[in-house]
Amino acid sequence: MARPRLPSTASYMAVAGVIAFALFFAVWWLFIISGDDAPWLPSMLAASVVLLLAVATREVIMRRAWARYTHELELEMGRQPSRPSTRSRSRRKVNLHSTAVALRALLQRLSHIDEAGAQRPAAHLEAFRLCEQYLANSVETLNSPRRAPDVRIALRSGQERVRALQRHHLLAWARGESRRLSQEAQRRVSISDKIETAMRAVEVIDEALKYYPDELELRASALALRDFIASVKVGHWVELAERAAFRGRPARAVARYHDALFYLSRTEMSEDARAEAAAHINDEIEKLRAQMAISDADGKIERRAAEPPAKLIIDSDEERI
Repeated sequence: MARPRLPSTASYMAVAGVIAFALFFAVWWLFIISGDDAPWLPSMLAASVVLLLAVATREVIMRRAWARYTHELELEMGRQPSRPSTRSRSRRKVNLHSTAVALRALLQRLSHIDEAGAQRPAAHLEAFRLCEQYLANSVETLNSPRRAPDVRIALRSGQERVRALQRHHLLAWARGESRRLSQEAQRRVSISDKIETAMRAVEVIDEALKYYPDELELRASALALRDFIASVKVGHWVELAERAAFRGRPARAVARYHDALFYLSRTEMSEDARAEAAAHINDEIEKLRAQMAISDADGKIERRAAEPPAKLIIDSDEERI
């Protein structure tokens, strides 16, 4: 029995991309004709839906094709004439062969995904889901009481190998996606966009931590991202304080520094970074207070110098009387 032949991933996605590209321009042209001010929004939405449907359709077709292939293989080998004494050995061969075929197909697909993961971190997440599905199916197979010992040994060996690959792909996805989002957050201009993009990176790390909570690399990445978010929030108020101080408003600058300390005490970040930022802000507050005290003292001296002597005021009153 021949293996099911399906179009390659590259050719299939190329065709889907051409269709989505054509649909994008068709929708864009229709909205241009109708006088819409932002025709690219519905055009991008339509093209994205086409690409998502193409990826989902191929996933469903691939899974069904491999399931049908292994099922037909078992049926074909089970229909071969055999004596009653050798029938059980034939079934074990079928089970072993189908198990090896499923594992080999998974490993080949993971190998292709690993190559594409360097440019597209989402491919590693797809690989993780495939490993998850294989492990779930193998657990159901192991729970069957009619499985032979050699089949169980082969399944457990495959499970160990797939678990290692599952961990590799999830960590690679979390590492690549969080790095991409953190770099995008640094390029953002507005404060809200920076925080929103960085929070998406934190969500990626938190998702990976659900499966591997003891992974030190993930915890360090999450802490670094939270430090970045805190620095953006606190840095906004520090910048306002510096502007007020530059414009000669020290009282307003002190108030903004106190706002920065307020947000600093309530944000999630490492204690070392929090202590360093608090020390810097407190130093700036003390400098501004010293500057305000000197200004007040100079103002009092100037006012006293400008006031006329009390005796001269009395003499002038006596002259008026």
